[in-house]
Amino acid sequence: MTGTAAPASVRVPFGSLDADYRRRKSEIDAAVARVLSRGRFILGEGVEAFERELAEYVGVPHVVACASGTDAIAIALGALGASEEDEVVVPANACVPVAAAVRLAGAQLRLSDADPATLTLSRAGAESALGPRSRFLLAVHLYGGLADVDGLGALARERGLLLLEDCAQSLGALFSGGPAGSFGRAAAFSFYPTKNLGAYGDAGAVATSDGKVAERARRLRQYGWSRRDFSEVEGRNSRMDEIQAAILRAKLPFLDEDNARRREIAGRYDEALRDLPLAFLSPRPGAVAVPHLYPVRTPSREALRSHLSSRGIETGIHYPLPLHLQPAYAFLGHARGDFPVSEAASETLLSLPLYPTLSAEQVEAVISEIREFFGERR
Repeated sequence: MTGTAAPASVRVPFGSLDADYRRRKSEIDAAVARVLSRGRFILGEGVEAFERELAEYVGVPHVVACASGTDAIAIALGALGASEEDEVVVPANACVPVAAAVRLAGAQLRLSDADPATLTLSRAGAESALGPRSRFLLAVHLYGGLADVDGLGALARERGLLLLEDCAQSLGALFSGGPAGSFGRAAAFSFYPTKNLGAYGDAGAVATSDGKVAERARRLRQYGWSRRDFSEVEGRNSRMDEIQAAILRAKLPFLDEDNARRREIAGRYDEALRDLPLAFLSPRPGAVAVPHLYPVRTPSREALRSHLSSRGIETGIHYPLPLHLQPAYAFLGHARGDFPVSEAASETLLSLPLYPTLSAEQVEAVISEIREFFGERR
């Protein structure tokens, strides 16, 4: 192992949005000033420009900006024709916003356990969860990696299902050279401030190669309007504002650089922690991840988290309770033990600090304190 352990006095927050702003301050300030001087703040030329630029980045013809990643999933499902009779297969270890989005779309949840190696939805898991009313597969790309887009795509074709991607944590990830968001009939993105590409408020987008799906999504995001004050379908208010679009446009050209820094930090953690009694996610063959989080698994999760906290190092848990054990979704009728992989992950997974402005000294502090916890400080 290379590198010198940093002193325990180094403080390591789990995220640092103020540092994110400071390093791009001139670009962001100028972009926001342009919006303020134009005086148009909702669905203007800046939003349209961001939609074009994101579409080019993802490699699809159409992007429809909206107010949040949750809305993006719900709007995508609605644009694909989801109804109250349709089930959406979702991994049980996904975060609550995913389930909330399915319900907002008026569809039903059908839970699957996660793949134990990647903690994402696999073909085998999805296939075992299918019921007679299952119509959608929701590939939730967790932690900066990718779900089994190859296997899920094949399953969708064989069974006449629709594949939808949730790319909230994986913008910029690749599989066999194809970008996340280009594999399904539609894809949803979140630009919540902590995401790899984060706004300074809520924002989201739907991406698709289907022009008809894009047109329906545009109507659904704004009251179902085909023109102002003329609603052809029931819609909602889910519009991206011009200030968020300006911030995202200013930051998008730096996304690949930021993702490369994330991979660098993840690689350092890999190098320094692999000999410890920790379990790690397995990389998906053929995929290039964009580490949004760096999860490790240990039965000593709470003790390790407490130790790191006492040294000024913040960590996260993604996620502390799987969907089937959330009180809000008790109506699904599941019990503890139904999805053992997801339950085990909720009890053992700890996310380490990982973001582009994390300094080398902070990374070494995290490593040093984890090694100290396991009694192997060098």
